[in-house]
Amino acid sequence: MSTLEAHRQFYAEFIVKSAGSSDARLIAAFNAVPREHFVGPGPWPVFVGSGYLPTLSDDPRLLYQDVLIGLATERGINNGQPTLHARCLAAVAPALGETVVHIGAGTGYYTAVLAELVGTQGRVHAYEIETDLAARARTHLRDWPTAEVIAASATDRPLPPSDVIYVNAGATHPLAAWLDALNVGGRLIFPLTPHQGMGCMLKITRLGAQTYGAEATMRAAFIPCLGARDDAASASLFAALERQSLKAVRSLRRDGTPDASAWCVGAGWWLSSAEPAP
Repeated sequence: MSTLEAHRQFYAEFIVKSAGSSDARLIAAFNAVPREHFVGPGPWPVFVGSGYLPTLSDDPRLLYQDVLIGLATERGINNGQPTLHARCLAAVAPALGETVVHIGAGTGYYTAVLAELVGTQGRVHAYEIETDLAARARTHLRDWPTAEVIAASATDRPLPPSDVIYVNAGATHPLAAWLDALNVGGRLIFPLTPHQGMGCMLKITRLGAQTYGAEATMRAAFIPCLGARDDAASASLFAALERQSLKAVRSLRRDGTPDASAWCVGAGWWLSSAEPAP
């Protein structure tokens, strides 16, 4: 094993276990995907909150840390924090043979991890609205033929029937198109974020034709998802985050009048602290 391979193996185990998981398949998926193939030539800009700090050299071993690497720094687009993504992927647990929609795929790094998780019998549809990043993703994903890159928005069209939908840009509300695309048993995880301040990663599981479980897994902040932002939904979400615990969220409702269990109310949807309806 080379030194680089040893660094990648340690990194894969470190980020998955740091995310609270011991899933051997998830560790193997991160270990199988070379991050240096997806982030351009080094030295690399590392996001430090107020800006970017370049790595000391172009040694790819420097990429195997829990850091955000800038992909298009002038647009604030990064290859996201590995432990956050490991935690999200552990939460939705893509299985062999499943169909995944990846929204906000960037240059394809986490798309490749998803492709490893669903295997050769699975399928990953990766949407990226930034055409230059989508072109890079297509090139980088040539070794993962089950991953398809679509240079388009995933907010203005029907999506393929999906077992997992993984969104990597912040939305003020769950889009009807995303919920409709979920197969029964399917899982959607996305950053539910107001216009200002942090939001959360929200996991939604379709339990039946009109029944959805919901769980806020962690606090999170992401760049906005164009086409999935709404002023009224943002205001409702901001108020909910200010006055209530994320731990209270239990279900998503798409019909009926919100009742006393309502955690956050939007147009045509609401989050409830009650368990999903039978």
